[in-house]
Amino acid sequence: MSQVGAPRGRTCSRSPRSRTLRSVATLTSAVLAISVLAGCSSADELDEAAPAVPDHAPAARDQVQDGATLNWAVDAMPATLNAFQADADGATSRIAGAVLPALYTLDERGRPQRNPDYLESAQVVETEPKQVVLYKLNQQAVWSDGREIGAPDFVAQWRALNGRDTAYWTARNSGYERIEKIERGKNDLEVRVTFGKPYADWQSLFTPLYPKEVMGSPSSFNDGARTTLKATAGPFLLKASDATAGTVTLTRNPRWWGQSAKLDQLVLKAVARQDRVAALAAGTLDLAEIDRSAADRIALAVKDARAGQGGSQVLSHGPSAAITPSAALKSWALANGSDEKKAETVRAAREKNQKAIDQYAAEQKALGKLVVRKSLEPAYTQLSLNGENGPLADERVRRAVARALDRRELAESVLKPLGLPADPPGSHLALAGQAAYADSSDALGDQDTNEARALLADAGWVPGGAAKKPAGTKAGSEAVEKGAGSEKQTEADKKTDADKKTGADKKTGAEEKTKTDAEKKTSDKAAKPDADVASSDGLYIVGDDKPGGTAARDDGKAPEPVIGAGGPENGTHILAPAAGAALENMALLRQAALLDAGAGAEARGQNPAVGSDKGVAGAYAPRGTAAPAAPAAATGALGKDGKPLNLRFVLPSGPGSESLRAVGDKIVRMLDAIGIRTEITKVADESFFKDHVAAGDYDLALYSWPASAFPATDARPIFAKPEPASDGSLLVEQNYARVGTDRIDQLFDQAVATLDEEEARELVRQADARIWAAAGSIPLYQRPQLVAAKPGLVNAGAWGFATPRYQDIGFKKPESAKGAERNVEK
Repeated sequence: MSQVGAPRGRTCSRSPRSRTLRSVATLTSAVLAISVLAGCSSADELDEAAPAVPDHAPAARDQVQDGATLNWAVDAMPATLNAFQADADGATSRIAGAVLPALYTLDERGRPQRNPDYLESAQVVETEPKQVVLYKLNQQAVWSDGREIGAPDFVAQWRALNGRDTAYWTARNSGYERIEKIERGKNDLEVRVTFGKPYADWQSLFTPLYPKEVMGSPSSFNDGARTTLKATAGPFLLKASDATAGTVTLTRNPRWWGQSAKLDQLVLKAVARQDRVAALAAGTLDLAEIDRSAADRIALAVKDARAGQGGSQVLSHGPSAAITPSAALKSWALANGSDEKKAETVRAAREKNQKAIDQYAAEQKALGKLVVRKSLEPAYTQLSLNGENGPLADERVRRAVARALDRRELAESVLKPLGLPADPPGSHLALAGQAAYADSSDALGDQDTNEARALLADAGWVPGGAAKKPAGTKAGSEAVEKGAGSEKQTEADKKTDADKKTGADKKTGAEEKTKTDAEKKTSDKAAKPDADVASSDGLYIVGDDKPGGTAARDDGKAPEPVIGAGGPENGTHILAPAAGAALENMALLRQAALLDAGAGAEARGQNPAVGSDKGVAGAYAPRGTAAPAAPAAATGALGKDGKPLNLRFVLPSGPGSESLRAVGDKIVRMLDAIGIRTEITKVADESFFKDHVAAGDYDLALYSWPASAFPATDARPIFAKPEPASDGSLLVEQNYARVGTDRIDQLFDQAVATLDEEEARELVRQADARIWAAAGSIPLYQRPQLVAAKPGLVNAGAWGFATPRYQDIGFKKPESAKGAERNVEK
């Protein structure tokens, strides 16, 4: 897929409504039931889906030892320490959480809670004629320079973020632009905030709160707070930042008035995801978020440690597992053979392999001492459908794509192996456990292949449509004039046919010989393939006569993927090896199937190697063996007006995206079952979002959005209706699906402007139902949160929604000698 030179959509915010930018980590005319889109529901009808339980080894503070240093992995050094700048990242947020005031934090259900370390109270004290919020600050709350936190800090942050002074390079101002004035209350500990327009999400403001020394001028805001902070007010202080070492060191704040931090130091280390297993094994990290492959490796290490399998033994996994006895014997023979040159090469390779095996074994021994804490991240992965142009500009096609997806199957493929809840999200705007959550997916409907095909047919996409030209189309030499011209052409055609027949009757013997020789050469060429192609004499791969790495099934479901070189990674057909190798392969496949204790054939209650007369997709069989019947929809791609229904599916190619690509492969098969063909394009991680998703250079894409406690504010730019710009492009804000409606915008505006909490939630649910109906974004699953930790580390791990309490993180106190003796006796 070629990239678009200039983005078709612009992501700049629309004036005068600048929106909150959220880190990534997505026009309905259908007639729907009024009760569905109304979103009205009683308390009994609302979904009471429970959130995933956080897994962070909670412990009372008296069980946590004082002192020690925690080494915690981050993806990269913070680009800035100013959380309100466009390049703020995860490291920025982590530092801000430990060193700056947060007036409200989130509990494990994603609900905002007043933080008593900074606020004694905060409430709406007036609604007429205008909304007024009165903040009463903790009288002990001070900045690290000793100055009290007060109204001047609130005023400075409001003026920097309200959007009126363009000298401030801000990434967001949502809510601040609604404030009319800020003034001191009855004393220095009271702050009165008056809103010019009602604002339901007022609890989202002033978190984090920066000192006036940072917010007071454009220069200090834009440049001064990128690498240092003039004052802080959290349980930790910013001690040092070392770009060379890739570390940011936080130390205990001696002026902190709350419960003292248990750790002496908290060191944030920039370690890439693919390097974290080695760092954890080396002991240079104590806490690190990891991907699925790293979690699987730690699980194997823990299992081996419990089984008493030491590092000196040959492991059943890792580099040594790929070495068969025959290969080892051959390697030994070559290393000790008479050909010194080859022996030297083989010995070097054997030494390199042995080092890799020893290193892997040593790492596994160390990893066996770790634990993996897991929960669901407050973010969901979605399939985004670009509705700007092409087939997906038609709502019926988007809805067909959505109805083809088995969202539960996709969620279970990612979450079930991890032992996490696998219910697909029912909302774009809230996740299970949050107050605004309600399953509104009925506005679109569940998976239904027949309904999906009917929607496509209604949109004009039918089998064989790619071969049909639009009515009145003239193509090349096939276009002829009507009337006399047409008759003349017909006579000419008849004459040509007669000439051809006469020429055929007058062929000479030499011509017949030439034809025979050509046929013989063709036959010889087929019998002698190129040197780099395996022989397929008398054999073929069952099911391999189908495109793009899929194998047909006989149950009418979407085709299963072919694993390996012929799979979806390259869509290459593989010729079978000669008969002897094929028989050996069959035996190995049967043996592997019998030994498979995982998610293989036995887990499905069947053995594909035996007891079946239908053949196995990807297995070797004599030529003439019937392949399993392909589903009807899989044999005929859809088309319209001479064009096939093909969609470009863009996926990231970097390490850590394996799970995302596996989900993409499943989606391809589900779409193939209804006749939609996809072209998968894998791109570098650094260009995936910027050059493809944000630029609109895709049809389908998988990416994630974080959840928010304030969806009326934070989700608005993601689903706002794109508006045309003067240059013909679209102003899309963060609506990268480029699908929206005026009514959705109106519901967001109403939700953010009402001070009735239940009314605001109901309006959010109504907006979500219409987002489902528009089918520009299909939530698939809540992302897993996997964190590796030393077992003695407590109050840290997979927090889920909850905001970490940095002052409580630490290492558990060792057991008393008496307690240890008692454990030994047991």
